[in-house]
Amino acid sequence: MTATIFKQQLLHSALVRIIFGVLICLAAVIIGQQLFQQIPGIHSLNTNPRNLIKGIFVSFLTIGSYWLFYRKYESRIVTELSTKGMGKKLLAGIITGSGLQCLTILVVYLYGGFRVIAVNPASTLIIPFTVAFTVSILEEILLRGIVFRITEEKWGSVIALTISGLIFAGLHLVNPHVTLVSILCITVVGVLLGAAYMYYRNLWVPIAIHFAWNFTQNGIFGAITSGNEKTSSLLTTKITGSELVTGGQFGPEGSIQAVSLCLIAAIVIIRILYKQDKIIKPSRNN
Repeated sequence: MTATIFKQQLLHSALVRIIFGVLICLAAVIIGQQLFQQIPGIHSLNTNPRNLIKGIFVSFLTIGSYWLFYRKYESRIVTELSTKGMGKKLLAGIITGSGLQCLTILVVYLYGGFRVIAVNPASTLIIPFTVAFTVSILEEILLRGIVFRITEEKWGSVIALTISGLIFAGLHLVNPHVTLVSILCITVVGVLLGAAYMYYRNLWVPIAIHFAWNFTQNGIFGAITSGNEKTSSLLTTKITGSELVTGGQFGPEGSIQAVSLCLIAAIVIIRILYKQDKIIKPSRNN
């Protein structure tokens, strides 16, 4: 009897629920990519439309695997993926993410370091849209849906924000041209995304913020994102100036103003959560 109770406690522990969830979602991504290759006629499409469809296909498999796994494993309704008021939540996230990125670029412009060279066809948005769409869904499902949600349930909001923010930054340590400021910014962005989830208790908002932040930076303004190479963008631009303001080769999210703006946004949301008594304390039952 004791062994059975221990097994049940182990299977429902926070760490095991996190590990199983991460493995299930990553397996869905890998299997989804393989299944996509087997769709009849898919290779006859041009590269950009094919990659867009692939991104959407794999993203929906990721969301579906998360929903199905935790619906069964935790025996609950997966409210964090509720579609009620989804349009408003997505809009709030897009406005927040794109707004913060526009302000970041505005500072570069005011310092004379941002110049538009050309405006490109709308078709150039397909690649950055695909990348931003798939990355935001996968990372938010893993980090906010699994790591943050379960960690917060056991150890409370403060520790969950810290852990998820640090993991989010850690995942970017392998990116090219990483600097202290860029890692600080990524950490703060991770905290912001966690705070946004806390406020709405819904994953669509951090997904939308994450998507809009990356897509506006890379797809609209043609800037480097997280040290990766540039892709096609609506605007062909030239960004020059101090690394503290431009982010250097890491991109604008490695700038001092990006850190400041995202930190302010995170603090505002956390203060609201504190005033509304929505900061979760560590559970005594786990």
